[in-house]
Amino acid sequence: MGVEILNGNSFELIKTLPDDSIDCVVTSPPYFGLRDYNNENQYGLENTPNEYVEKMVLLFRDIHRVLRGSGTAWLNLGDTYANVSARAGALNGIQKGNVGTYNWNKDREYKKVLDVKPKNILGIPWRVAFALQGDGWYLRQDIIWARPNPMPESVKDRCTKSHEYIFLLCKNPDYYFDLESIKEPCEYEVKRHKRSVWSVAVRPFAGAHFATFPTALIEPCILAGCPEGGTVLDPFFGSGTTGVVCQSLGRNCIGFELNPTYIEIAKNRLAGFESKDELKASRIGYEDWI
Repeated sequence: MGVEILNGNSFELIKTLPDDSIDCVVTSPPYFGLRDYNNENQYGLENTPNEYVEKMVLLFRDIHRVLRGSGTAWLNLGDTYANVSARAGALNGIQKGNVGTYNWNKDREYKKVLDVKPKNILGIPWRVAFALQGDGWYLRQDIIWARPNPMPESVKDRCTKSHEYIFLLCKNPDYYFDLESIKEPCEYEVKRHKRSVWSVAVRPFAGAHFATFPTALIEPCILAGCPEGGTVLDPFFGSGTTGVVCQSLGRNCIGFELNPTYIEIAKNRLAGFESKDELKASRIGYEDWI
């Protein structure tokens, strides 16, 4: 199979996959209210956090169906702050440069929209995680993605945000998990169990898709969560990072992507990564580019 990219809406494409056909899911959906991808079918610009969460639950209900009984799902999500904007309309207030802030019209009654006051953090990742748990998923672990090179913030009354979450979810209490493949180096050449805080620098990407996650971040998810020769699904494929890693690690991959431009970027990336050595050579550490 290799890497197969399907163009369309994830919520519709997932229904075309057969039951129990996927070994592992690794994905990072558009975060709530932060980016406008200029597509009427896009996910992430729902009017309220509740709508965002409800749609994610519906998608993951179908993911639950297509995932094998031994399968796992790895979900990367960042959070959002509530902020009042003078711009007209909630969705027209999306800011391209101010990551982490959802804006809505200051004349609108915010309690009807978000149920929180301005400046509150919305807790989107945990809202989603608990909703999925309530819908039947096992919420097995929260992994902290610590970013040593976070995006600068001008805020002066809180710390700069430098972490996101990766949630490990499974269908059953017993599931495939290759612990040995992701053990970490330790003293005296002894390896230890991988810890739940992963420090991975964000690397610049010259393509048009600006919300990419690093290959080094998802490599452990695929190594631990998918047997060699198995199939990984990424319903928000974007620029194809999941496919790049799968291709290099001997896993098959199915990706859903709404934007044809990003599909072309993904295809170009996949054409340039043909071995594990090339994948490792592609990683750029924080010190290498700041």
